[in-house]
Amino acid sequence: MIGIIDYGAGNLLSVKKALDFLQVKNRIIHSPQDLEGMEKILLPGVGAFQSAVQKLKEKGLFDPVKAWLETNNPFLGICLGMQILFPESEEAPGVKGFAVFPGHVARFTQYKVPQIGWNQVSLVTPSKIGKGIVDGQNFYFLHGYYVQPKNKDIIVGKTDYGVSYPSIIASSNIYGVQFHPEKSGTAGLSLLHTWVMSC
Repeated sequence: MIGIIDYGAGNLLSVKKALDFLQVKNRIIHSPQDLEGMEKILLPGVGAFQSAVQKLKEKGLFDPVKAWLETNNPFLGICLGMQILFPESEEAPGVKGFAVFPGHVARFTQYKVPQIGWNQVSLVTPSKIGKGIVDGQNFYFLHGYYVQPKNKDIIVGKTDYGVSYPSIIASSNIYGVQFHPEKSGTAGLSLLHTWVMSC
């Protein structure tokens, strides 16, 4: 069973629809009690870093999800859901994320912000999640910030938008993608299927 974290701002219904299409059992997580029995959890992301952290705390979900991550349980963060894996973001100085990975989240200073639309993902490091896509494949992006991990070994895929930045990260059972697989057609569905079945 896949748990989809609801913090009140994520595009969770689109993610649920994608998992339903893949015939994957899933449930929306509204409270800490809903986490019971989950094999993997997924954190969709739309909105601002500070409001996402605040909503997770208001729902009593921040600490349980942090504990889930600290015990290395299977996790996928999408867009903002990936950025929250880092300690801090330029979008919200002083607001602390899950701090799973050292580093920070920076704002684009090139081109139009936010980046909206399709862009390529170049695979740079072998990973289970990368087996579900083709090098150079296009995915749908919508974001104004990007992660800058201190440990470059976690970078699986990169994308160029005036700067080359990580668009897929992975470490053990914890994965993050900057793009929206649920809005990326067959490529996104393939990646989600790979994460569910193999990661």
